[in-house]
Amino acid sequence: MIQVFSQRLAESIKAAVPDHPASINVLRYSISFLINALSVIFISTIAGLITGKIAETAIVLVSFALLRQVSGGYHLKSGGLCIAISSALMIVIAQVQLADPYVMLFNCLSALLVLFYAPSRIERQTRIPHKYYPLLKILALLLVAISTVINKDVLAAALLAQSLTLIHRKAGG
Repeated sequence: MIQVFSQRLAESIKAAVPDHPASINVLRYSISFLINALSVIFISTIAGLITGKIAETAIVLVSFALLRQVSGGYHLKSGGLCIAISSALMIVIAQVQLADPYVMLFNCLSALLVLFYAPSRIERQTRIPHKYYPLLKILALLLVAISTVINKDVLAAALLAQSLTLIHRKAGG
């Protein structure tokens, strides 16, 4: 459904501005990305308002997105499935309450996952040259280090959830 809507909107945009350098495929991808992101933000924010966890929801949304931008991660094939799973994940994480030892454990696990796997699956998602990938890993580790200093349960849980999406099997392994 998202793909169909994105395709139709991309075709309409291209018809209205035929000289625009972006292809219909690029427009469709951008539109579907925006729909997915805005849907997750909207659904999660509504749930945060209902549960009284709006600040926690904001922390989860921002921290997950920041780490994802520098570390990459697994992408679901369906936009609808992505919205459903991502929204559910954000809503659940915003409700998390962890004791300090678990916050530290989550941050340590996130750091290890980032160290071993980041950046993961970003080759077709970014224009960042491969030579800068070590810098992306450092930035991801820095985000986890900041989480360790802040020592906030939902922050540690969000970063661990995102770090888990980095796991992949090496070719031939």
